[in-house]
Amino acid sequence: MISTVLLTFIFSLLVVKLTNSIRRHVKIPAVVIVIVVYLLVILALYFAITKYIPKVADQTINVTQDIINFYSNPKNLPDDSTLSWVNELIKQSNVMSQMKNGVSLVWKYVTGVGTMGITLFLSIMLSFFFTIELKEMNRFSASLLDSDFGWFFQDLAFFGKKFVSTFGVVIEAQFFIALCNTALTTIVIAIMGLPQLAALALMVFIFSLIPVAGVIISFIPLSLVGFSVGGINDVFYLLITIIVIHIFEAYVLNPNFMASKTNLPIFYTFVVLLVGEHFFGIWGLVCGVPIFTFFLDILGVKNHVIKPKKLLRKGS
Repeated sequence: MISTVLLTFIFSLLVVKLTNSIRRHVKIPAVVIVIVVYLLVILALYFAITKYIPKVADQTINVTQDIINFYSNPKNLPDDSTLSWVNELIKQSNVMSQMKNGVSLVWKYVTGVGTMGITLFLSIMLSFFFTIELKEMNRFSASLLDSDFGWFFQDLAFFGKKFVSTFGVVIEAQFFIALCNTALTTIVIAIMGLPQLAALALMVFIFSLIPVAGVIISFIPLSLVGFSVGGINDVFYLLITIIVIHIFEAYVLNPNFMASKTNLPIFYTFVVLLVGEHFFGIWGLVCGVPIFTFFLDILGVKNHVIKPKKLLRKGS
């Protein structure tokens, strides 16, 4: 249920934001905008299912097999003592078999099209009914405040507004940041000539949905592919790319998209990600920081920025 609830919330939030943004510039009925948006979403899903997903699946299998074959052959590694020690460690720790097991587990989740398809269909349907009847929803919800249990629904309304203003804004911002990170990384790896571009782009987008750590985590599989194609030079170029994108995200995207909603120290961010992943899996990585920010807002914790003191003038 957590996937259905969160996807419904995210879809509804994005469509409502998009509808309000369009109506600020063009006076079109909201119902028309919502219907057009969902028709475009259905059309995009059709092309993704029939064209993109099979291509990504084939590329994922190919790139995984290429990496396993490359690193299974000791001749592909230089005779440097450090790399030889790493190669021996890999063989002793049986990493390759663990990688194969991990890939098979991921592939098992990916091929669960039935469950994933039902969840996606329910989320799109529920978000469509919510957004197309937004006025009726607001009117009916307001009537609950005047009922005999109005005090209870007033508390729910308070927490709901807080939830949207923190969790919703952070999720929306992280989605757009992930799109920017994916676009920049895909351009770089396309220029470098790395194979299986569609699969790598999808992988980068999924990792970019994880705040802060996603960009760093994506470097590991990218470096494996880069080293198998162009050697240590490609790994160096990818490292520079990840550093530049991380700086761009930290100093340009986050201040503009996040609006200081997640001004958390790196230590707190990683602790929240670890705890979230332990209890909620993938959703904990994606939603851990927004949920933590929501609780900070409920508790009234404010982000205080210490401004540097101005230098005293002589004689003052």
